[in-house]
Amino acid sequence: MNIMDIPLTSLAKAAGCAAKIGQADLATALAHLPTGRDPRLLIGHTSADDAAVYRLSDDLALVETVDIFPPIVDDPFDYGRIAAANALSDVYAMGGTPISALSFVAWPVETLGLDRLGRVLAGAAEICDQAGIVIAGGHSIVDEEPKFGLFVNGTIHPDKVVGNHGARPGDVLVLTKRIGTGIMTTAVKRGHLTAVGLAPAIESMTTLNRAAGTAMTSVGTKAATDITGFGLLGHLGAMLRASSEAAGQAIGAEIRFADVPLFDEVENYLAQGLCPGGTRRNLEFAAPHARFAPGLDENRQLLLADAQTSGGLLIAVPEAGLDDLLAALESEGVAVRAVVGRITEAATAGAIEVL
Repeated sequence: MNIMDIPLTSLAKAAGCAAKIGQADLATALAHLPTGRDPRLLIGHTSADDAAVYRLSDDLALVETVDIFPPIVDDPFDYGRIAAANALSDVYAMGGTPISALSFVAWPVETLGLDRLGRVLAGAAEICDQAGIVIAGGHSIVDEEPKFGLFVNGTIHPDKVVGNHGARPGDVLVLTKRIGTGIMTTAVKRGHLTAVGLAPAIESMTTLNRAAGTAMTSVGTKAATDITGFGLLGHLGAMLRASSEAAGQAIGAEIRFADVPLFDEVENYLAQGLCPGGTRRNLEFAAPHARFAPGLDENRQLLLADAQTSGGLLIAVPEAGLDDLLAALESEGVAVRAVVGRITEAATAGAIEVL
């Protein structure tokens, strides 16, 4: 077989952010990592936030993040674009502005050659150009499974950080991209969906969350996260637990399934058994903390746990500021502005009720 005929995804054991270590296993591993005692470290790993934030001065902080994953699509240019947009998203979710990036590449040179690696880098460079930054350098290794991603640095005022710990009862939850990329890319890999049919998901995954980040910071949002490999339920749960600890009270949420924006036909693919392993792991972790309405079968529960790649922002905004946020999102050209639920008081921290 010609090396150009080898699909990138055929060499990946898991696609995109579905390759993440599960939340339970990750928590076990991170328990061995000491808590940072540097007072300049404003946000570290303990809150399961989107990025680390380090204070440089009274009016300047550094936002640091890294995101790397195996191919989620076969087109190398699109793979690079998706990986770059996904990595940049963590900075936007914190309310920051990206300033630079470094790339990481693991590549089976003998199996795939170098031409497609060049296309991956070109795709990433195009997205970074849209973000107003350059890829300044990076690191590469030879590996049997291709992997690519970025280390991204950004800046923010220390008093304007949007963490995942600021949600409070009464806040309204707004989601800025549709759900289902994990299921759709699995459908392509198993031959149930063409690359053309995947185009809406690729457009979504290569759209920067910059506009949504600009909108939320313009109205003073205090809590947000981006929806990636742990799915909507997983990332919302992390927000609720961090907010509970910060507020000193048990905080939960209500989600209305009917209001969650989905990609077309995604429920049909699930009905055919086209579900990533990462999505099932996500639901196993989230289910004990969630209560689902009787009409929501397992497939609909899986949708809410679907492992997203380069998903949208989930923004918690006080109800009094909802109209301002929706207007700002519209003004910034954010196509999806779905009001999907609200933050509530709860009996236990992180409890989610799906209606």
